[in-house]
Amino acid sequence: MELMTRAGCSACAAAESTLRRILADYGLEPQVVDVDERAAAGDVLLRAEYGDRLPVVVLDGAEHSYWEVDEPRLRADLTAAR
Repeated sequence: MELMTRAGCSACAAAESTLRRILADYGLEPQVVDVDERAAAGDVLLRAEYGDRLPVVVLDGAEHSYWEVDEPRLRADLTAAR
């Protein structure tokens, strides 16, 4: 589970808090990825893909939701994956 973010993004901070709360129920933690930091390190693809829709939740390599965490859908998908 990844959360694509950027520094200074209040929606990203709210999404991270929500995601951490949800994932704690499943014994999981998100990998938080700052797309601007990655771009500065040479990986410009993430910022190109997600930069205008942050925050973005990525589950199993596929975009799951953006701008906010879709809690009911995420819980259903995590439960199904168990």
